Amino acid sequence: MKKLATALMLLSLFQAQAFSDSGDDKDIEVKIQISGEEVVVDVSFLVPATQQEVWAVMTDFDHMASFISNVQSSRVIDRSGNILHIAQQGKAQHGPLSFAFNSVREIRLSPFDRIQSHLVSGKMRKLEGDTQFRVDGSVTRVSYHGDSIPGVWIPPIVGKIFIENELREQFHDIRNEVNRRKRAASIG
Repeated sequence: MKKLATALMLLSLFQAQAFSDSGDDKDIEVKIQISGEEVVVDVSFLVPATQQEVWAVMTDFDHMASFISNVQSSRVIDRSGNILHIAQQGKAQHGPLSFAFNSVREIRLSPFDRIQSHLVSGKMRKLEGDTQFRVDGSVTRVSYHGDSIPGVWIPPIVGKIFIENELREQFHDIRNEVNRRKRAASIG
């Protein structure tokens, strides 16, 4: 019975993935490595915008809940120059799996090239992130590298698919917000 339930969960996850894949996020490259407890992710994608336009969205921590679908709240709780402390809560969900998260992270800003983050507290045991922005012709390439140890066990195959889908969705949401703001600026 347990094997049947696992098989059904996997089947529903793969079906949910097939239905949720939208054509305009296929170019968001996501690589996941799970080794023991550690999860290492690399994401890379292009945005048809300047570094400053992409930066403005990716550092708009107080409004992230309005444009990233799995973030329920996000706010700057402390700021000292280019070092911020950000509190976020949310819920990642894909198919039958869901994962509530909360964190306080220290963010180091190097405008307009790099954002580094370090977990201060939260449900994860480790979370280090490094986002870099590079001009690539008339677009900006965003590259994210993350190294984490979740506070819960991540099943290797299903977990990898879950994390990949969540990251692709988050960065898709960010790119959509950059594009939305560019359109609004050109109209207004």
